[in-house]
Amino acid sequence: MNFVNKVRKEKLLSIALLLVTLSAGILIGTFVNLRVRAEKTQVAPDAKPLVIPDPVRLSSSFSQLAKQMEPAVVNITSDYLPKESRDNRNRRRRGPLDEDEPDSDPFRRFFGFGPFDDAPQMSPRAHGTGSGVIVDPNGYIITNHHVVEKADRIKVRLNGDTKEYPAKLIGADQETDLAVIKIDVPHKLHAAKIGNSDAVEVGDWVIAIGSPFGLEATVTAGIISAKNRDIPGAPQFQHFLQTDAAINPGNSGGPLLNIRGEVIGINTAIATANGAYAGVGFALPINTAVKVYNEIIKTGRITRGSIGIYLQKAKPELMKVYGVAEGAFVQGVEPDSPAEKAGLKEGDFVVAFNGKPIRDSEALVNAITDSPVGSQITLGVVREGKRKDIQVTVGDRARVFANNPRVGSNQPEETERDNTSGAKFGFYYQDLTAGTRDRLDYDGPSGVLVTRVDSGSFAEDLGILPNDIIVEINRQPVRSGDDLRRIQAGIKPGDPVAIKLMRVDPLSRRSRSPRWSSVYLADTLPANE
Repeated sequence: MNFVNKVRKEKLLSIALLLVTLSAGILIGTFVNLRVRAEKTQVAPDAKPLVIPDPVRLSSSFSQLAKQMEPAVVNITSDYLPKESRDNRNRRRRGPLDEDEPDSDPFRRFFGFGPFDDAPQMSPRAHGTGSGVIVDPNGYIITNHHVVEKADRIKVRLNGDTKEYPAKLIGADQETDLAVIKIDVPHKLHAAKIGNSDAVEVGDWVIAIGSPFGLEATVTAGIISAKNRDIPGAPQFQHFLQTDAAINPGNSGGPLLNIRGEVIGINTAIATANGAYAGVGFALPINTAVKVYNEIIKTGRITRGSIGIYLQKAKPELMKVYGVAEGAFVQGVEPDSPAEKAGLKEGDFVVAFNGKPIRDSEALVNAITDSPVGSQITLGVVREGKRKDIQVTVGDRARVFANNPRVGSNQPEETERDNTSGAKFGFYYQDLTAGTRDRLDYDGPSGVLVTRVDSGSFAEDLGILPNDIIVEINRQPVRSGDDLRRIQAGIKPGDPVAIKLMRVDPLSRRSRSPRWSSVYLADTLPANE
């Protein structure tokens, strides 16, 4: 009986094994058949399927910096009741270097004004947006002056927080376009690390964080493209770090960081034709910002020394004509200023400050600015080839230039071309008549009025513009076209040429009482002129 059961079990096991084998064979055959059919019907039979690799973490330097710094970057909204004139203003966007805009401040057209410029007319209030960086755990924030200028209410939103905190203005400095605001929160805030912008080099990696177009905590990366960059229309205390990190409206006031996560600049301006990113952004160096911040939190305002002179960067040709090797060239003197009272004159070269040599205009500005208001300084001046010392009392810059007018210009007709047997500069001119002086509202020294400048000429390269009035060439007075032709006849190719001319201040061309200022241009006359 056991034998019979054993045989039955073996038969059942054999049958089961056979069924399993048959099933497996059928399945394999079906799979192979389907695969063959699929290969025959595949659109690209010679293409191999792509394979997604296992995730591998790449360099995390930028992402770590972003996570570290985002809590210190804030979004700022400024509300104010706009004037009727602003409501009716032409809202056409212009480029940053366009001087035809009545509001000639370039930064007001760069950042944070899109939202309220495009606000519906029925809205009683205007809104400006920008960014800021927390620099003190107690709620002190650095931003741009133009972000909060004329604001009735300033509101700050922290990263990742939907709540808006009211902010108060501690102080602002229009000369550097910086402002300090403060918010009160029930806890300590994450403050940014401050770097040293003097250590920055062209080519260094940088990161910009802000709220472009209101998009909070936007991070962009780039490099430092240039240092100590000056842009037309900017005050003389603004020397920028240039970067190609993407900066757009709303980034204004946000930080520019180095690869260590330290703030090295405050994003301030962009060069653009349409108001958006074009690869050229400008940040005020943090060393400048810190100096302004420290004085604002101490006194609430910035006090700068000044003596009331206008300086111009002197080219080698101008120095050669005036007989100096280095120094700061006085382009003009503000009426009733400390400089005028002390006897400084237009055309002086300042070559020393309190006995120490002055290399250029920037060095002199820095030295005077840092001098306490009311202090006495001694300037070494070269005039008519002779050296003399002049003592000047330093004044408050805000008061020295309190009544400085900004002016405009008119278009004259053209007459004679500077066609002489000597040097040809490449411009048309006319003698000044009483009628021309009246039309231009000009009461300065005699000269010839430039009416047109030839394209590609020496005059164009030199920087001569239509409506300039040329009064001196190589320190010889130009009272008429006869003087111009006589002086030109004595200039040979390769000689230095220094021209003094009178020009309307371009920052306010629409003024009814134009102010004419002296401008000095210099270069070497090329051989092909």
